Amino acid sequence: MTLAGFYLPFAEQLDLEANAQMLALVRALLAQPLPGVTDVVPGYVKLYLEYDAERVSRARVERWVRQHLQALPDAPAGKELELPVRYDGPDLPWVAAQTGLAVDEVVRLHSQTPYRVFATGFTPGFPFLGPLPERLRLPRRGTPRALVPAHSVAIAGSQTGIYPLPSPGGWHLIGTALTQVYNPHRETAFLLEAGDRVRFVPSEGPTPEVPPVKPLLPDAPRYPALRVEEAGLLDLVMDGGRPLSGRLGLAASGALDGRLAGLANRLVGNPPDAPLLELTLKGPVLSALRPLVAAFVGYGMRPLVGGTPVEVAQTFALRTGDKLRFASAPDGVRGYLALAGGLESARFFGSASTDHRGLIGRPLQVGDVLGVAQLKGARVGFGLVLPPLGQRRVRLLPGPQYSPEAMRALCSGPYELASGDRMGLRLVGPEVPGGELISEATPLGAVQITTEGQPIVLLNDRGRLGGYAKPALVHPADLPWLAQLRLGQTVRFVPAFDG
Repeated sequence: MTLAGFYLPFAEQLDLEANAQMLALVRALLAQPLPGVTDVVPGYVKLYLEYDAERVSRARVERWVRQHLQALPDAPAGKELELPVRYDGPDLPWVAAQTGLAVDEVVRLHSQTPYRVFATGFTPGFPFLGPLPERLRLPRRGTPRALVPAHSVAIAGSQTGIYPLPSPGGWHLIGTALTQVYNPHRETAFLLEAGDRVRFVPSEGPTPEVPPVKPLLPDAPRYPALRVEEAGLLDLVMDGGRPLSGRLGLAASGALDGRLAGLANRLVGNPPDAPLLELTLKGPVLSALRPLVAAFVGYGMRPLVGGTPVEVAQTFALRTGDKLRFASAPDGVRGYLALAGGLESARFFGSASTDHRGLIGRPLQVGDVLGVAQLKGARVGFGLVLPPLGQRRVRLLPGPQYSPEAMRALCSGPYELASGDRMGLRLVGPEVPGGELISEATPLGAVQITTEGQPIVLLNDRGRLGGYAKPALVHPADLPWLAQLRLGQTVRFVPAFDG
């Protein structure tokens, strides 16, 4: 799969009518999806169309969009809701001081205004509401909080919103919503969707609980295959990902290196997107509960059966009672363990992939029992040669906010990986010009620039909407290699085009 995408602008600034037209188009497109289109993500003023360039061309996607635009119905009216809010946020006194208003006046202005849900994203169910009364408009915090409590009601610029789950955030916290806006256990997981109208009602009451994790692995698998004796650093069930869910803020998820995951599955005779395990740096210890055929493809570790090394990217047998362990390898971070027959798992919005941030599934724990979806044999000793990672310069394509100055800065020197996870890779190096903008969809591989002028490369579990400049995109072929970087390693960017 090679993901590509483009934006379809509907306005330059917040515009209720343009936003309504965009949401009507989203509904029409989702009602008649085009094979190969992987997501349709509305922001405030732009619609992002993502597609698999190996399955469909941009020209075909554009024709599909034009056909629906020519026969676009009026947008149906969204729901109207009143949401109780306890106005107790830690930033409420500061907001009052900055705006020259009394605290009670801030509460009155914020709660008397009916807001439109322009979009949902950033985290699952996070509603971007507006427009905020002009007297309450303040820029984002200079330094985002590392962790905002769940259910926090916040403001920034011309918008207000609710943090459904604990997450980082740079908005000003003025209250606490007393109703869960996202709960994956409810029949309707998302309380609010784009197009709805909301009024906040000052109230008192207890803070709602954070929803528990929604498990996807069965408690009693039909064909028990492996028991977890020791958990690794981060062992996650993954498949091809969760398409057409970005408009709700769900992570795209899926294997960070879909090519390696597909190879592991093919080696054992599975479809390329069958559920398997993504392992990070330190693999688990697993006991075989029945005869199995498996394959591990990736970097950062190598498998051992009963203490004997097994070739990477080659099928191997496990007998009942065998212990599968993983020894550290010097290069890379992630690899994929596939079992013949695929892992048995439930699905959420069409995918078995773990969305750790969205409370969908969780990392493996001691005592977990994994099952195979079907009993299936595979040839043992069948494999391929996995090339070494080596050093590589990572190619950059122009991003949504491309500028020659930003591209020159990104390509002017090495960057060191300061931190990284499935959301993104935070790099430290030459300062890059950026800035804030109206929140819009975030493409996979976008190089987003923080307020400190440092780049973050956005990966599968990124927030689906963001309000920072993205002057470049990592070339799709180089993104899996970049996701194998270890902390402290460096990377150099080069432009993948003339200009």
